[in-house]
Amino acid sequence: MNQNKRLYKMVLAALLCAIGIVIPMFSPIQIRLEPASFTLASHVAVMVAMFISPAVAVVVALGTSLGFFLGGFPIVIVMRAVTHVVFAFLGALWLNKHPDTLYNAGKAALFGFVIALIHAACEVLVVIPFYMGNHGDLSEAYYSKGFFISVVLLVGVGSVIHSMVDFYISLLVWKPLNKTARLRPIPARQE
Repeated sequence: MNQNKRLYKMVLAALLCAIGIVIPMFSPIQIRLEPASFTLASHVAVMVAMFISPAVAVVVALGTSLGFFLGGFPIVIVMRAVTHVVFAFLGALWLNKHPDTLYNAGKAALFGFVIALIHAACEVLVVIPFYMGNHGDLSEAYYSKGFFISVVLLVGVGSVIHSMVDFYISLLVWKPLNKTARLRPIPARQE
């Protein structure tokens, strides 16, 4: 990769990190049901980065985790954000090999769902030690709901739904952005 392209991707990663930090801190559309937290569009920066490259995806996932930390979210939610590295990296690897995925409605829907499942599984795995260990970072109301409601439904199923919504928002942002900036080759039939 030439120097200009690397610099371009680095600047894009920085801009996406900035967006990913600002969204959880200032978004007016937030629902907090500890340990779950749903901030509309909080995954968009990570997902757009995933559409660009694996390296950009990892950097932006780590950078946006900082946004949750700076936003004063409980540590369990910050740790959930750190897990975004996994789905973003795996998704970016897939898209490198199958760039037409985002331009076929059926493939995009399946890709988004699989990414959402990976996303949710990672977040559930991070929350379990907090739930089982009673680390004091979780409210008493969280424990009174029980494991199934708190961890499986709120974090697991909630993350799948939240991820899918943000995936489609990301596609709405990505398609015109990519047409203009040519960050990833567009399949010929989509020109």
